[in-house]
Amino acid sequence: MSQSLTRLFTHIIFSTKCRVPMIDDTIEDELFSYLGGISKELECNPIQVGGYRDHVHILCNLSKKIALMKLLEEVKKGSSTWIKTKGEAYSNFYWQGGYAAFSVNPRGVDRVVEYIKNQRAHHQATSFQNECRTLFSKYKIEYDERYVWD
Repeated sequence: MSQSLTRLFTHIIFSTKCRVPMIDDTIEDELFSYLGGISKELECNPIQVGGYRDHVHILCNLSKKIALMKLLEEVKKGSSTWIKTKGEAYSNFYWQGGYAAFSVNPRGVDRVVEYIKNQRAHHQATSFQNECRTLFSKYKIEYDERYVWD
């Protein structure tokens, strides 16, 4: 094949440092748009960006031109720098060091979009940690509780 063709639907999740609930109503929509903008600049076209007080979800098409780790580095660095310009309340904003990422079957994209859109309601019933544990179990990801929640 003379072309390189990809379609890699990727669901990415990461939280604020120590899960401090710093994503409030004042900044939420603008932050999600900013995260999507960084992803788009890196040719990882965002499908849905959302989250709740202490974490975000990004569903995107991972570009063939960038490694997942580099995408996360740029998204976190750029958004952390940006949010600190939004006022004193965000001067101590940091993202956690790690992340989780999952491949999404093309037939499941709509379901993940709805899942991300419903984060506010979802987290009335479950914590970020339990949400992650459920996903880790679904994808059969082994993890160590001592290191996953920084």
